[in-house]
Amino acid sequence: MRTSNNLIGLVNFITFLLSIPILGGGIWLSNRANTTDCMRFLQWPLIVIGISIMVVSLAGFAGACYRNKFLMWLYLFAMFFVIAALIGFIIFAYAVTDKGSGRFVMNRRYLDYYLGDYSGWLKDRVTDDGYWGQIRSCVRDSGVCKKMGKRLHGVPETPLMFNFRRLSPIESGCCKPPTECGYTYVNETVWIPGGDMIGPNPDCMLWNNDQRLLCYHCSSCKAGVLGSLKQSWRKVSVINIVVLIILVIFYVIAYAAYRNVKRMDNDEPAGEARMTKSHPGHFDI
Repeated sequence: MRTSNNLIGLVNFITFLLSIPILGGGIWLSNRANTTDCMRFLQWPLIVIGISIMVVSLAGFAGACYRNKFLMWLYLFAMFFVIAALIGFIIFAYAVTDKGSGRFVMNRRYLDYYLGDYSGWLKDRVTDDGYWGQIRSCVRDSGVCKKMGKRLHGVPETPLMFNFRRLSPIESGCCKPPTECGYTYVNETVWIPGGDMIGPNPDCMLWNNDQRLLCYHCSSCKAGVLGSLKQSWRKVSVINIVVLIILVIFYVIAYAAYRNVKRMDNDEPAGEARMTKSHPGHFDI
């Protein structure tokens, strides 16, 4: 029995450690929600799941240390629903970020982002007038466009150097006009109309060199936010999948150890309980 209790205690301790990357992922998303992605939603379920795993693991660890079968049972019962919630979170995160990505642009290293490439719940939430006003203000106040300026030995970045930069989705969608508009580069956030403006993209008319406006009202900016959210959520989901697989393995181990503890408490040695019931012993006369 001591071996089973030690095993359950070890499993709970490892489970407690596994809650740290989940909680860390939620905190990372929360930080990005305040500084980059500007979408304050998905981090809270993840933080709640991480804290729940911590609390449940501590309860199971205490149950193993004090041989309290109720706390062990509570651990198994609660962890089942926590694992189910984590599975639901992962499925939801992949489902709402399934469609949409940046488009390759000829002779450019960065991608351009178009709102029409995205669809579903996340797009509807981001483009909602009430939410978008808050998101737009958050992106502007984060200073992401101001931070784009680069100098090499005191010399401003040339158009050729800019064309081969890796821009984040928000930098590409909100801080410059779409490439198809044909604007001429002056610096990272100042562009002037060129002589070969093409395409019916409404964003071409929305671009403004006013640093408070830029392309914050453009559909490309909304697409850039969606692209940034997709990258963030997918990174966290990969970590969650790895943690989930390990959690399920240790849950099965803990369940088997718990059943062994119950069997020992009931004085039913493994392999003998059923034989005793099938072939009752003879009474002495």
